[in-house]
Amino acid sequence: MTYTISEYTKNQAKKLGVSVKASTVRGKKIDVYKCNKKVASIGAKGYGDYPTFLRERGKKYAEERRLAYKKRHQKNRTIPNTPGFYADKLLW
Repeated sequence: MTYTISEYTKNQAKKLGVSVKASTVRGKKIDVYKCNKKVASIGAKGYGDYPTFLRERGKKYAEERRLAYKKRHQKNRTIPNTPGFYADKLLW
């Protein structure tokens, strides 16, 4: 199963000053690079994310899933430059 990086994620990456590529790590969706150095592998394949839910199930469902994700990952999504931070900012 391959993951296609959405325009949403590319735009979010641009705002953060990072670049994204398909992950080289088995089971992950995206590798995040800062100054051409890999800083994180994020997004487990097989799980949804905001752009995927938006495309497949619509805005209402995507927003519900986004809220649930943010509540569930509150502790690790707010620590800058961690995989949890990048997952939150790029996929949700």
